[in-house]
Amino acid sequence: MRLLEERIRKDGIVKPGNVLKVDSFLNHQMDVELFGEMGKEFYRLFRDRKVNKILTIEASGIGIACIAAQYFQVPVVFAKKSQSINLDGEQYVAKVESFTHKRVYDVIVAKKFLKEEDRVLIIDDFLANGCAVAGLIDLVEAAGAAVEGVGIAVEKGFQDGGRLLRSKGIRVESLAIVESMDERTGEIQFRS
Repeated sequence: MRLLEERIRKDGIVKPGNVLKVDSFLNHQMDVELFGEMGKEFYRLFRDRKVNKILTIEASGIGIACIAAQYFQVPVVFAKKSQSINLDGEQYVAKVESFTHKRVYDVIVAKKFLKEEDRVLIIDDFLANGCAVAGLIDLVEAAGAAVEGVGIAVEKGFQDGGRLLRSKGIRVESLAIVESMDERTGEIQFRS
């Protein structure tokens, strides 16, 4: 998606440790107009699937997932990263290691929001090593539901996540795939 690539080139900051900082428009401050275009593109890419639910993980995927859900006209469920008194009843739980936070989380979805008849589109802001998406897939599979695909805003193509998911037969569509980043020059190359 050329629009997203241009925005990453303009406002993205390459940090040490293969970190791409896009907090000014994607995952801290959100450009809702850009999200609208991303939602349209996710719908174009997955409209052939019978998606009846979108699943994401808190917190950065929620905004993108909600905008995309408007085009699919389906609800969004987000996996929570911690237990709270508001989480009641039976739950699906999976372990997820965060690339940026360097810690392992239990991600949780109440069983009443993920059912066997669900056909789920997973949406997230970033795909690096694929741990978050793998955890969300585990939740969907635990429910006996079907993963219809994975929509990613920004994939780090030089890391293994996308390749591993695709090698398992999972349809992954990324709006921008970063091929390489140089923290010294700030240069970002995208996959054609």
